[in-house]
Amino acid sequence: MAAPGTERTPRVVAARKLLRRTGRDRAGRFLVEGAQAVREALDWDGRVHELFVTGDASLRNPDLLERAAARGVPVVPVTDAAAAGLCDTVTPQGLVAVCDLLDVPVARALGAGADGAGPTFVTVCAGISDPGNVGTVTRVADAAGCDAVLLAGDTVDPHNGKAVRASTGSVFHLPLARDRDAPAVLQACRDTGLVTLVADGRGEVDLHDPAAASLLGGPVAWVLGSEAHGAGSEVLAAAEHRVRVPIHGRAESLNLATAAAICLYASVAARAAAGAPTAP
Repeated sequence: MAAPGTERTPRVVAARKLLRRTGRDRAGRFLVEGAQAVREALDWDGRVHELFVTGDASLRNPDLLERAAARGVPVVPVTDAAAAGLCDTVTPQGLVAVCDLLDVPVARALGAGADGAGPTFVTVCAGISDPGNVGTVTRVADAAGCDAVLLAGDTVDPHNGKAVRASTGSVFHLPLARDRDAPAVLQACRDTGLVTLVADGRGEVDLHDPAAASLLGGPVAWVLGSEAHGAGSEVLAAAEHRVRVPIHGRAESLNLATAAAICLYASVAARAAAGAPTAP
């Protein structure tokens, strides 16, 4: 049996470059760390190039090695130090996969599905700079049954390690698209028949107003801005409606993940009440 790869092994050195966005964009690949995320990657229909694994991790996760072998994914034994160099966590799990980038063009993410129907429920991340927030919003969008997640403006790369971990594998479950022109992303949503709703603490629409149910339950694209600065004036102006989540106590505001869950599930409830189809 060959000796495990080290920090200086060429394959490890090449993979370590994917920790940076420039390296990911140049190679068209990204790193997926941890058992849960690797499991989702191996179930994904895209390409997994290789799986780095330490001795201890191989003993803990024989099922993942079997899945990799069944898919023809090369399994590369590495030392603990080599695996740690491929991670940006304090306690690496010893499992790191190299996968093709996930994002597709906005037009494709908003394209017709197998049944010929376009998307009716989309989440747009606008100018969100925290990778943990992007990953968590993607996870919420997946749980709520969204058809796609669009990343508009200066939103962080969804392939960032923290974003991938925060999504707990949801990045593999629905289309992701990136475009730096945020107003153009919102226009693309409108062209597809989606009503653009931006979450804003000073919005003219109260999320809990019964009159808002018909708006929330139709084809919508929910636009969520950064936790610190909101969606920004350009996005607020481009959206068709600004929706506020009422705060009944003394809290200054809600964090982004909580606001995302409240807004998206308000649409889930309104869609169900209206008899709209929901994700299984």
